[in-house]
Amino acid sequence: MPSHFYTVTWDQLHRDARALAWRLIDRGPFKGIVAITRGGLIPAAIVAREIEVRLVESVSVASYGRGAADETELGHAEVIKPPVAAGDGEGFLLIDDLVDTGTTARLVRKLLPKAHFATVYAKPAGKAMVDTFITEVSQDTWILFPWDTEPQFAVPLARRDKPPEV
Repeated sequence: MPSHFYTVTWDQLHRDARALAWRLIDRGPFKGIVAITRGGLIPAAIVAREIEVRLVESVSVASYGRGAADETELGHAEVIKPPVAAGDGEGFLLIDDLVDTGTTARLVRKLLPKAHFATVYAKPAGKAMVDTFITEVSQDTWILFPWDTEPQFAVPLARRDKPPEV
């Protein structure tokens, strides 16, 4: 179980994806982008806009953990929809939101070995699998992406350890 949480807002994700595009722009031109679904879709759209790439496709990977609905434990991964136009990845940019353990990255690297692989966030166990990333977080940090969270009332720090007032 993660011991730290890192909340990413929509604004921060947009800034970080633009920073990724800034790092990638001189590595192109790229023929196209392959987004790893689901997390890579939004960063890929932002990067595609910023570096003016029109061909954007996806590769869909499902990762299965020990619990049926438990997305916090990764296990076996399989490609459920391969990319169509990317061939071996030459001239393509592969985008994901995060490289964590490297399970998904290893699988997709086999499909697109010549693609330039970029993620917005990287953890130590998987960062060697990507060519470019923006922010490194510790392995025990769970990133809360904006599509996985919703705004709600937060109890003030001074009241967190006190019983609720009646």
